Amino acid sequence: MNPESPSPSQTGKWMMAAAWIVGLLLLTQLFGMWEDHQRNPNQTLEIVSGEDGREELVLQRNRFGHYLFTGKINGQEVEFLVDTGATVVAVPASMASSLNLPELGSTRVQTANGSSRATRTVIDQLQLGPFTLREVHATILPGMDDQEVLLGMSALRYLSFTQQGNQLILRSE
Repeated sequence: MNPESPSPSQTGKWMMAAAWIVGLLLLTQLFGMWEDHQRNPNQTLEIVSGEDGREELVLQRNRFGHYLFTGKINGQEVEFLVDTGATVVAVPASMASSLNLPELGSTRVQTANGSSRATRTVIDQLQLGPFTLREVHATILPGMDDQEVLLGMSALRYLSFTQQGNQLILRSE
């Protein structure tokens, strides 16, 4: 045996260590996917046909009691947080330019954190599962959480919605 080559027991130890590292990486990835699903259980949208034949979007409540789902603004995927208490759709300032949102002037808004300055805008196309809304009034808010767009009443007014247990059902008017 060559004194410079590793012994079989050393090779086995390295193989075992590599297997543990790969296993831990896979577990970390699986946990991350599970955690993301807990935050947004509606990554794959459930679209059903209602009693009257119209399409309905069925959203599951997340573990925090919110309805979060993936939709599109101007063709780009975003996560929406349904907020029936918001007058208009609210977009984080960090997202606005990548979503091609025009700045149409300044306004003051009342948020849960008090009064704030915002920028008025109009969303050309807002897609919520099977529903496509056009020219939806919105605001661009600085300092807002970068992960989610608040889906306020300026969009929700075009839909009817009912809550049943842990589900929110949206349908066209």
